[in-house]
Amino acid sequence: MSDTQLTVTLSGGGVDDARAIVRALEGVFGAPDSLPADEHATVRTATFDAAGAPEASSEPREAGAPLSAPVTVTVQGTPQAVETASRLLSRAFGTRDEGTASGDQERERELLLVP
Repeated sequence: MSDTQLTVTLSGGGVDDARAIVRALEGVFGAPDSLPADEHATVRTATFDAAGAPEASSEPREAGAPLSAPVTVTVQGTPQAVETASRLLSRAFGTRDEGTASGDQERERELLLVP
């Protein structure tokens, strides 16, 4: 993985849930490589270019589209990108932090987003 990418892996819920989650990140990270599209996939991914992504503002963000089911989201990238994505998702959806793992230059966080 490039040091300027944020990779988002989603499991659970439907393709519309995955798209809503990805769209919640687009305001800061820009458009992903592609929107989740496979109706039958059990795991979906999106990759964002996180180079120079600003930190999430402290202003409250509008809630995302309601989810149809719980979705496990794993965000992986630079510590700043992962923290920014985690804050954005926490503002847009009901979120439970499921844990983090840190490497030398990247971080991974798992979140459970609930309807």
